[in-house]
Amino acid sequence: MDRQERVVRELLSAHGRTYADEAGIRLKDTPQPLYRLLVLAHLLSARIRGSIALATARALHEAGLRDPRRMAQADWQERVDALGRGGYRRYDERTATQLGEAAELLNERWGGDLRRLRREADGKVSELRHLLREFPGIGPAGADIFLREVQGVWPEAAPYLDAKALQGAERLKLPKDPDRLTELAGRRADPAVLAAALVRAAVDKDLAEDALRRAA
Repeated sequence: MDRQERVVRELLSAHGRTYADEAGIRLKDTPQPLYRLLVLAHLLSARIRGSIALATARALHEAGLRDPRRMAQADWQERVDALGRGGYRRYDERTATQLGEAAELLNERWGGDLRRLRREADGKVSELRHLLREFPGIGPAGADIFLREVQGVWPEAAPYLDAKALQGAERLKLPKDPDRLTELAGRRADPAVLAAALVRAAVDKDLAEDALRRAA
């Protein structure tokens, strides 16, 4: 095993967990988990600590705002209060509005089911990214987060290692080629887990340095 393989192995051993899993989302190709992932991508894409976004995703679920029908039916203050309980206070009012509008769009255009959006994209990742960005609050970063996490259940998106994941690879002195990174991780490695671990290395210098030290 060469040094790069050891780095990836150490990274995955310590940080091989998707953000969806950390938020309590058992991701599968069914409407509710996919919707919860969309909300999580929205929350994580703001300039706010990841731990707060994850806590807020859990708070929205606990408030019953776990599907687009319920999110759209909730009044604005109910959404604000749930966001506040998660600690998402800097952006709570704007985000409460965007979550309501996004849920309405999902209900009206795709019957509340992101699998219909997937079918509309017809296997084209660029089209998936374009359609995701139609949701209020989902910009380029939010679309990237969703696609990084969903690639385990939407394999046409894999390997989806965006600029943020590749920043992590660079910090770890790994190649910035998605196919090579997937090869280093091994055939059995979930590409979504690899992407999440690389993103953690990108946003946490100490984490990356620890992986390098343990692989030395």
